[in-house]
Amino acid sequence: MQTLIKNANIINEGQILKRDVLIDGEFIVAIAEEIKVTTNLVTIIDAKGKHLLPGMIDDQVHFREPGLTHKANIATESRAAIAGGITSFIEMPNTIPQATTQKLLEDKFEIAKQTSYANYSFMFGGTNDNLEELLKTDPKNVAAIKLFLGSSTGNMLVDNQEVLEKIFSSTKMLIAVHCEDENTIQKNLQAHITEFGDDIPIEKHPVIRSEEACYLSSSKAIELAKKTGARLHVYHLSTAKETALFRNDIPLKDKKITAEVCVHHLWFDDRDYKEKGTLIKWNPAVKTQKDKEGLLQALLDDRIDIIATDHAPHTLEEKNQVYTKAPSGGPLVQHALLALLEMRKQGKISIEKIVEKACHNVAIMYQIEKRGYIKEGFYADLVLVDLEKPQTVTKDNILYKCGWSPFEGTTFSSTILSTFVNGNLMYNQGVFNDNIKGKRLIFNR
Repeated sequence: MQTLIKNANIINEGQILKRDVLIDGEFIVAIAEEIKVTTNLVTIIDAKGKHLLPGMIDDQVHFREPGLTHKANIATESRAAIAGGITSFIEMPNTIPQATTQKLLEDKFEIAKQTSYANYSFMFGGTNDNLEELLKTDPKNVAAIKLFLGSSTGNMLVDNQEVLEKIFSSTKMLIAVHCEDENTIQKNLQAHITEFGDDIPIEKHPVIRSEEACYLSSSKAIELAKKTGARLHVYHLSTAKETALFRNDIPLKDKKITAEVCVHHLWFDDRDYKEKGTLIKWNPAVKTQKDKEGLLQALLDDRIDIIATDHAPHTLEEKNQVYTKAPSGGPLVQHALLALLEMRKQGKISIEKIVEKACHNVAIMYQIEKRGYIKEGFYADLVLVDLEKPQTVTKDNILYKCGWSPFEGTTFSSTILSTFVNGNLMYNQGVFNDNIKGKRLIFNR
């Protein structure tokens, strides 16, 4: 089956070019100023005036399956993801049970094989006592190792320094880390509980999960990576101060230490707690306007390498509890790309830079095979967007199982029209293809 996308404004490798794109099966087979076909067996899509992007690759999501499926599952959240222009995701190990053995990890891959609309991979979760199992992880078939150096669930907090050094020294795989210093956080939390009880004002969240807690943990992880030669990736930076720990004087492919920023840390700041309350309670916390601006600057000057979502849904009932009981995290995959495109309209970031950080660089960093670009011979993971068609986020059009969004009531200037996954039109103006599923990501390692 062939599909011809005509007259599209293609965003790829820093350029916007008007081109036709021919898809045959799973792959892009031709890109040219004009492609003519002589058979009626080709589906033709006229994309005149529209923009064609590589599918976004989200390297940090929590889809809650197995064990927490009252909040979300792989089917519902991957469906929301492709409606949001995300064609591949990498999911975290802190489900129930946690993916801390090879068998439990493969169980998650099997669920995704049956139910995921998007392409998928999962991370193996490190603990204080599973090094032997961790070292069995296949670098070609598994995205990375995930370590919680703060804010963990279950027994996934890795706080044994000797174990950390062994993990960093023993694996050649990318190690992705959540960096917040737990001792600092607990000290701050207890002081606020003493003052307020459980009903701590949400505005205190970035005081409890402070700049100090983030910087202390990030700097220690980077110091250990430099000492051991480990390949380190620091998730969801939330402070301007942390950005000084990263470099931009070498190409991404040569970096041993990389960083990520999430959409919510680029969009919200502490002024938004008054309106949004615990709906924007994340770990690490949304911090100041100065931090938000510093993160964007570091993204633009390449100290920060990629953009992700940290999609982590909870039910509204859970989120609407008092501070100490309300969980951190929120749903983002359906609206992340729309938010980035809105930032483009505001003049904060170019569409070329969005594609670089959300598509190209994720593929480079994880060494993902044949994805992240619009190139001949690559998988046809593509997103067609209309930059001049506004839409408002309402309860009626939210696809997350949890049924809410921190962007509810926001009118975005753009609309995601169509999403192709492995050459298949999986989402088209509100209609889903339920008959085909995504593929397991493979890594060139």
